[in-house]
Amino acid sequence: MSPYTTALVEEPHAWQESWDRQQEAYLPDREERFAALLDAVAAVTDGRSPRVLDLAGGTGSISLRLRRRFPGAKSTLVDLDPVLLAIARSSLGPGGVVAADLRKPEWVKALPNRDYDAVLTATALHWLEPERLTRLYAELRGVLRVGGVLVNVDHMPDRGLPTLTSRLTERARHRRDARHAAGAVLSWREWWRHVAADPTLGPLMAEREKVFGGNHAAETAEPVDWHIAALREAGFAEAGVLWRGGADAAIAALR
Repeated sequence: MSPYTTALVEEPHAWQESWDRQQEAYLPDREERFAALLDAVAAVTDGRSPRVLDLAGGTGSISLRLRRRFPGAKSTLVDLDPVLLAIARSSLGPGGVVAADLRKPEWVKALPNRDYDAVLTATALHWLEPERLTRLYAELRGVLRVGGVLVNVDHMPDRGLPTLTSRLTERARHRRDARHAAGAVLSWREWWRHVAADPTLGPLMAEREKVFGGNHAAETAEPVDWHIAALREAGFAEAGVLWRGGADAAIAALR
């Protein structure tokens, strides 16, 4: 079997901590984002054990927090990155971790069920082209139960605040650069250098190169009203802003 599907790291908690610190340098309010997502789950499940699709879930940051808050929760994590999937499987167990390409509509076939209470995704879908994301929203509606919720938190500027958003973004960049320069946290590139040096994860870098060709697609940041309109066009009964922080926002949509 391919190492893409079998590789497990011995100390996944260390990689989870390393990933969290690296990500928090870019997203200082990251835990607030996760709390907003999980609050939405609580709102639509009324205390029941939720069934959640962790979309483009990476190392499992959302699923781990979901399980801590809702001990009976069941999550399906979907991602494409071989390295991040290896960390996720090592942390969450192999069941419920799925390799699938969201760039293609066939990704839905990889899911174990299509009756989720919630679909949660954080700072990931901006790698998709707008046309593909529009179609993905419709596909996600199809895997939610009636009354289920989709929450996407990502780079979603407010068109009404261009100057303030630009200044907030610049201040955040300055703080991040200072932390990187001081060695307080790893940068994105430095984190991947550590991955490359790891005996288990390093060999997966070649597989990752095959998957992404060295790069993701061009990063986009459609404004928040674009996302709300796309969700309504996809057939969601409600769509609006759940949370906002600077140039980022969480939009929620009810099926």
